[in-house]
Amino acid sequence: MKSNLQFNFVIDKENNSVMVIREFNATLDLVWEAWTNPVILDQWWAPKPFMTKTKSMNFSVGGSWLYAMVGPDNEVHWCKNDYHTIDAKKSYSGLDAFCNEEGHIKEDFPRTIWDNNFTNTGETTLVTIHAKYNSLAELEQIISLGFKEGFTLALGNLDEYLEAKFKLKTEARKTNKARVSTYLNFSGNAEEAFLFYQSVFKTEFVNGISRFGNIPQEPNQPAIAEELKDLVLHVELPIVGGHILMGTDAPKEMKFTVTQGNNMHINLEPESKEETSRLFEALAEGGSITMPIQDMFWGAYYGTLTDKFGINWMLNYNSNPN
Repeated sequence: MKSNLQFNFVIDKENNSVMVIREFNATLDLVWEAWTNPVILDQWWAPKPFMTKTKSMNFSVGGSWLYAMVGPDNEVHWCKNDYHTIDAKKSYSGLDAFCNEEGHIKEDFPRTIWDNNFTNTGETTLVTIHAKYNSLAELEQIISLGFKEGFTLALGNLDEYLEAKFKLKTEARKTNKARVSTYLNFSGNAEEAFLFYQSVFKTEFVNGISRFGNIPQEPNQPAIAEELKDLVLHVELPIVGGHILMGTDAPKEMKFTVTQGNNMHINLEPESKEETSRLFEALAEGGSITMPIQDMFWGAYYGTLTDKFGINWMLNYNSNPN
């Protein structure tokens, strides 16, 4: 993966605007999805310690995204982004504003005209963001509210999401032989759970336990918080009949929310990309796609969905196993 990723933040007072250039170690498909899927946006858009909670989103021209920024003391700030133009996987623009829970605009706060452009550089994805305001006074007001610091932190959250969510899911994969496993998400007690399962099934972990502290730190990425370093990033345990139990911690500090219903997936690893696509499309019929199947930056062809019966599935094909 590339290090020394681009990051520029320029305030242009002559044109009442801000330009941000940010490079991400991920494919264009994955980065576009992270900016346009509310499930993923909720996990990175707000600067810590705030969290984003989407009330509704219609990502289409004329549609809007209504969401709340929720602080650690449960203070809530509602925002709305009205989408003006969309060129899939290339750019989108919109008008953002502070509002109330019903989406009624607060006229005494500046509105931001967003123009976001996405460029595939081969190894990485470059996002160029123009934020324009009606006057210099509005620009200075939004800067005084901490826009630069907050947006920088939010983009760092996205780095963490891309790295922590997917980095080691295929680490222990040695062959392309098809297999089925179960993937479990925990809110901080994955190690306790897997030590319990190990005592029950009397088997050994595959390649030990990988932890968040094992993630290599890129120069432009925020450091993993000390209290998260010992949490489980990825673990695999054979149980019975050749079945593998996999798991990870999904800490709230990284904008993950573990609830009964999203804490377990059936993980399929077919022998070919074509079969992976076929199974994904068939299982998604009548259900909902949470991560469109696509080539990921770590080398796998990966997607997630919830079928029409409410069962969660992960499909993962790795053409170049370790």
